[in-house]
Amino acid sequence: MAIITISRGSYSMGVIVAEKVAQRLGYAVISRDLLLDASDRFHIPEFKLIRAIHDAPGILERFSHNKQAYLAYIRAALTERASSDNVVYHGLAGHILLKNIEGVLKVRITADMSYRVAREMKREGISEKEARSILEKDDQQRRKWTKNLHGADPWDSNLYDLVIRIDRFKADDAVDFICQAAESQAFRTTEESLEKIRDMALACRVKAELVDEFHNIGVTCHFGNVVVYTKDKSRGAKLHKQIEAVRTTVGGIYNLEIHSAAGFPPDAV
Repeated sequence: MAIITISRGSYSMGVIVAEKVAQRLGYAVISRDLLLDASDRFHIPEFKLIRAIHDAPGILERFSHNKQAYLAYIRAALTERASSDNVVYHGLAGHILLKNIEGVLKVRITADMSYRVAREMKREGISEKEARSILEKDDQQRRKWTKNLHGADPWDSNLYDLVIRIDRFKADDAVDFICQAAESQAFRTTEESLEKIRDMALACRVKAELVDEFHNIGVTCHFGNVVVYTKDKSRGAKLHKQIEAVRTTVGGIYNLEIHSAAGFPPDAV
């Protein structure tokens, strides 16, 4: 029993590996359907969610409210799905969206640029120059997005438990490595780790319910006790009113409080 996130660049066979891992372990696969879940639940067109996770923010829109809200919706959908355990997520920034959760196996699938260029050329029927340009632009976009929104470089191997050079191995070899790691004691989910994921899912759901109206908030949850942190004291009364509505729409909340703070705790979503 484990939760696996697989990060990959374009044309590094990450999707194939993720699907084979899920099939072998009997796990559910989470990818594009996550966007559909978020789109249906929060009534946001899917194309806007796609742009939120794929378009690198510019300087002027780095803290764009809409983008932050859409990411909150996506994270709420992901954490809820992950809380059921036995899942493989292959999408952008899964290792970051599920950070601070023990038992999550974070995998990076990478490949030499020449290998990726060759696959792009073959699939799209384009020249080497065109293929390389497309891949370099895509890599730059993904890197900029992750750095701007999460302060992390997706190419940093320290973010992962397992980094696999797919051009050195066959896809089935990569599947073997991942499955072996997932079945080791270090990455077996425990009741404690599942409780943390459930708490994170609840915090993410509460934030998703509030973020459209209240832009600068952080939310934590410990054993169902939810705390909403706000930097804007002037809107405290309105936030309190909205909180009361959240109590009736979001299940699983044991206690819900509001704290004014200059900064948010490190585990706040």
